Amino acid sequence: MTHPFQSIEEVTLQEFVLFIKIHHQQIEENTIIYLNLEPSITGADRNRTAMLLDSFLRLMTHANIEELNNDDKYFFNTWVQSQLSIIDRKSFNLFQLIFEKSLITFMIQQKSSRTNAIFMYVLSTFTLLVELYYYDCEGDNQTSNIASENQKIRHLQLLDRLDKLLISSSGYQDLALILKKCEEYFSYKRCVFYAYVPWSNQFYGVIGAELPKVQSMKGELTGENIILSSRKPIYLKNPKNYLKDEHIQLFNLSSIIFIPILRQDQLFGWLTFDQLGEEFDCTKEELTLLEEVGKRLGLFLSRKGEKVEKNTVLHLTERESMILGLLAEGYDNKKIAGLLFLSEHTVRDYVSSLMTKLKAKNRTQVVASAFRLGLLS
Repeated sequence: MTHPFQSIEEVTLQEFVLFIKIHHQQIEENTIIYLNLEPSITGADRNRTAMLLDSFLRLMTHANIEELNNDDKYFFNTWVQSQLSIIDRKSFNLFQLIFEKSLITFMIQQKSSRTNAIFMYVLSTFTLLVELYYYDCEGDNQTSNIASENQKIRHLQLLDRLDKLLISSSGYQDLALILKKCEEYFSYKRCVFYAYVPWSNQFYGVIGAELPKVQSMKGELTGENIILSSRKPIYLKNPKNYLKDEHIQLFNLSSIIFIPILRQDQLFGWLTFDQLGEEFDCTKEELTLLEEVGKRLGLFLSRKGEKVEKNTVLHLTERESMILGLLAEGYDNKKIAGLLFLSEHTVRDYVSSLMTKLKAKNRTQVVASAFRLGLLS
């Protein structure tokens, strides 16, 4: 990147990221102070700006310095596109204002010898971000207006097809078919469902192509997981600084979209969409469309769960209920056998019985189905 004043020592992307990594805590504290000092900001704008600031700082603190190639445009464009569902003109301007104030305040306090160089880099970076924002998020107004109506009609038609599919589906066991249809309707090669279990704050891979790989994905939802912690759709053109390398390699990931499945305040899980290793672009309108898909699936899962619970007579024995609870805690057959003083063979029989009753194909689906039916709480 070319900086405006050649007499000032230039700062590279690697140096800037390292600077933020070292001082992110103090800079973050300043952003909170300045954000709260803006009395004219509405609650919604304040929350949106706070999310942008948090995401931007996390991008820096999680970046691998050794793997940065000083391609500023690619690095920052990845971040802009990941915020498509959040960012708008007002929050973007507030984000820039608060970040610059916070950084300047910190550098004055530190009396840094590189204040001018760092600040000039920040100015040129925000010039780049403005360019990327208006290109990716707003585009050419005249072209957008011409295509807008046709795009809206097409999106409504796709959502109508999905609505008809959900209405005709009998319940949670139809999710595999629904995901295949989502791939077809929205032109993605892979759609995966990850279930969220609130009582243990864990997520599980449940349904998707290459099922063993999908079901190997599980873990606890923490604040460090900036993708799953968000309740908004996230598009990552390059997931390298956001997902673990082993997960990227396992699924041969390039670009990927995460869509939360929500019904009011209840989180059921997430859908991911990708093109089996091929990089792709995603507009804000397309992300909004997929967000609607997540909302419809949230409504479907909440209603279907209620319907099955009321209309289906499903009785578990006391022993089956105990084993179901231990499965939900992540215990394997050997540990369950030891805790209940049973043989592993007997435990396998109970697990098979649970799979039959819950119409599940594996242990993960047993737990997910039991949660949907209200058998676990």
